Amino acid sequence: MSPVLDTAFIPPRDREEVVRNAVWESMVAVDIDHGPPAEDIAVRIGLGAVGPLKVCSARATAVTLRRTEQLAREDEESAVTLGVQMTGSSMVVQNGRECLLRPGDCAVFESVAPYTLLFDEGVDHRFIRFPRAALALPDRLLRDITAVSLGSDNPIARLAFTYFSQLAVTDELHQGVHADAAVQPSVELLRAVLTSQHGNSGLAKAPLEATLSLRVTRYIREHLADRDLSAARIAAAHDISVRHLYAVLSRSGISLGDWIRTRRLAECRRELAGPNGRLRTIAAIGRNWGFVDATHFSKVFKQTYGISPRAWREQNHPSASA
Repeated sequence: MSPVLDTAFIPPRDREEVVRNAVWESMVAVDIDHGPPAEDIAVRIGLGAVGPLKVCSARATAVTLRRTEQLAREDEESAVTLGVQMTGSSMVVQNGRECLLRPGDCAVFESVAPYTLLFDEGVDHRFIRFPRAALALPDRLLRDITAVSLGSDNPIARLAFTYFSQLAVTDELHQGVHADAAVQPSVELLRAVLTSQHGNSGLAKAPLEATLSLRVTRYIREHLADRDLSAARIAAAHDISVRHLYAVLSRSGISLGDWIRTRRLAECRRELAGPNGRLRTIAAIGRNWGFVDATHFSKVFKQTYGISPRAWREQNHPSASA
């Protein structure tokens, strides 16, 4: 993976801020305490994505990363991160546990709870960030398995170390059909590692019903702009029947049509008020979010927000003559 950030080319006075912004925007919001003074900070980070999975390869001088209680509470998309120790050692602290990682070891930590990552000897680490819902594992299992060394005593973890250490740095796997093909095997491999370590490998065989609603709603958010988004397509994407889909959503208090329409309207509202709100017609913006009939779009927008799309745009982008 080609580095996208190298502090060797950044003035010392700017290094802490640049590193912080890169980590926050690409991976996760954490407080970063560098060990050496600014002029001696050395960070080299490569970033990529494999579908919804975010990957990072990092080498750096000594640093401590802290996910504070406040940052954890503000979490917008719950995630589980797998840390892969390449050389040296580091420590992961979360949920009242701490584990020492040596070369060949891995550990996971959750974004929804505070954690600390200690790299006193410097960083030579790879991080793979998974949407929590994609793993389809019970909350209790994830809490029990965080900050636990996944290493030589687990043959599946040994396999995962080799696989994920390469996934994080192989550019060909970060785009196109190769990335698409690697997503599900990556999710299933981490599921297998965690469930076998926990002693409940049966959970690795199939996604859990308890998390199906989360995975369905996440899928819908990712495909809101698709005109062919339908119950049949959503059900097929999750290998369930349409009837089962409606039953799962109903238990979560979700009416599929209303839920999709509400979020599409919210996207239209955001786009109309945004900096590019006047670059396209109102009808075009509505069509982009699945509202084929412009009259119907205006009607449901006003019913929902008490103002027409045109008036809402004018309110946020007053014309020059006004």
